[in-house]
Amino acid sequence: MTSLGGTSHIASVFSMADLLAVLYAQVLRIDPAWPAWPDRDRFVLSKGHAGAGVYAALAERGFFDVSMLDQHGQDGSALSGHVSHKGVPGVELSTGSLGHGLPVSTGMALAAQRAGKRHRVFCLMSDGECDEGSNWEAILFAAHHRLANLVAIVDYNKLQSLAPVKETLDLEPFVDKWRSFNWAVREVDGHDHAAIQRHLESLPVEADRPSCLIAHTVKGKGVSFMENTVLWHYRTARGEEYEAARRELEAGA
Repeated sequence: MTSLGGTSHIASVFSMADLLAVLYAQVLRIDPAWPAWPDRDRFVLSKGHAGAGVYAALAERGFFDVSMLDQHGQDGSALSGHVSHKGVPGVELSTGSLGHGLPVSTGMALAAQRAGKRHRVFCLMSDGECDEGSNWEAILFAAHHRLANLVAIVDYNKLQSLAPVKETLDLEPFVDKWRSFNWAVREVDGHDHAAIQRHLESLPVEADRPSCLIAHTVKGKGVSFMENTVLWHYRTARGEEYEAARRELEAGA
């Protein structure tokens, strides 16, 4: 779909694909036949540039026909490069400008808490967007209000758009920073389905605290020439590169 539409960020999609697979297949309480079900869990993709992954997950769960994915990135299509809720059942929030997903998710969790609702709010973030100060305001706010219904998942692939995270703005000691803001934190191999499921099925991690799952991932996971390579943040696979990537993914499936 990204190749057909000429869109980028395929490596960012691959780094979080296993997280989305577990969330949409085994964790999120959602109903494809009733996308606006009031008691559904809310999922917000804060790294909206990787929206193709969410569209694919929604199609596989039955929110819309898989054939619609071929329209991704085309003129007039509802499936824009950065994820959009307009005309796309199952998408809660349009994102793309980084640093907004967690603050909005925090507000959604606070509203649910005050209304006595039982649904949960999941926010999948990139590591690079943790450079944004708005996230740290939300992290402080969520712990203050004891939002145990809020779950932040960080796709920690250690590469930003143009350089490694460590060279751009080092996040370490990353786990300690979240804990010092009074969140309950766990780390996981972001490509190990069983481990991801185990962590996300026992929420909240601690009572009366928001939960954070730091998922260690590989950018471009599954395609040898894309893995851990900054080039593929923006590059689109076409022609021989597309065919080679597809062969590797099918061989590893």
